[in-house]
Amino acid sequence: MKRLDCGICEELCEHPQTICLARNELISEDKAQRVADLFKILGDTTRVKIIQALSKRELCVCDIAAVIGMGQSAISHQLRMLRNTRLVQYRKDGTMAWYSLNDEHIASLLLQGIEHVEHEK
Repeated sequence: MKRLDCGICEELCEHPQTICLARNELISEDKAQRVADLFKILGDTTRVKIIQALSKRELCVCDIAAVIGMGQSAISHQLRMLRNTRLVQYRKDGTMAWYSLNDEHIASLLLQGIEHVEHEK
């Protein structure tokens, strides 16, 4: 009878040198938590769309609401979450609040995610 590959080792056999190397390369618990929190924030389609729009250009809240097709109040709530996690920043210009990505890493992360899902097809 043919065995099904279930993705686990068929025998217990640890490799101490490899384990030691991997443990030394492992990120700290604090960093792991911060990365997990980042991906939680990105786990919302509205926030992904906002970040994607801001990866192209600076936009005011009114423009973001129009691009996403949601009310300004709902967009402001999402922007507050993105600001709190330092993914976006804003500047005031008179009565306008202009949003942009906090740094190029965010745009790069989003682009890699988009490329990954396009590659899956």
